[in-house]
Amino acid sequence: MVQQTLLGIERYEEEIKKSRFIALAAPIESAAQALAFFQSQGAPEATHNCWAYKIGQEYRFNDDGEPGGTAGRPILQAIEGQQCDRVAVLVIRWFGGVKLGTGGLVRAYGGVAAQCLRLAEKRDLIPMAELSCHCGFSDMALVQSRFEQFSVQVQAESFDAQGVQWTLSLPTDQQASFITAFTNMTRGQGVCAPVVAESE
Repeated sequence: MVQQTLLGIERYEEEIKKSRFIALAAPIESAAQALAFFQSQGAPEATHNCWAYKIGQEYRFNDDGEPGGTAGRPILQAIEGQQCDRVAVLVIRWFGGVKLGTGGLVRAYGGVAAQCLRLAEKRDLIPMAELSCHCGFSDMALVQSRFEQFSVQVQAESFDAQGVQWTLSLPTDQQASFITAFTNMTRGQGVCAPVVAESE
């Protein structure tokens, strides 16, 4: 299943047993960005500002005074349930005088978070691969003319006496066919190989 992130900030509001809930969801690229979003959008006068974010395998959530496991985790589960990634969700609650109980809180926080994400405009997160490629000046224009076909983006470009050195990114599922095409276009003279990520 392709993971998705949001195109922009989405807002959803619902009243549940006299408590007012506002969910705000935003696309993020880092934990720092998520925390800055919660800081800027939170309502200090509200009873609770509960949140969760997910970036790949990294996630965090916060119950902000609600009973443990009744707010932050259901928000995180809503993010995962909607197949979202690189997303932060803040749910603000103004207590209305009627206690919801733990099951009610789980349903309320998870429900408004999920509904907010359902309404948001999304885009697919396409897995990308990085390639390091080198070819002679005589083949450069031909290779460049095929970039669009393979959705190639140039991350870096430098020149030496022999030709051009590129760092390219492209959808992972295009990697093998692009390397084959590159080898054919440069008649085996060019070099094109995946960039190996340094282990942590």
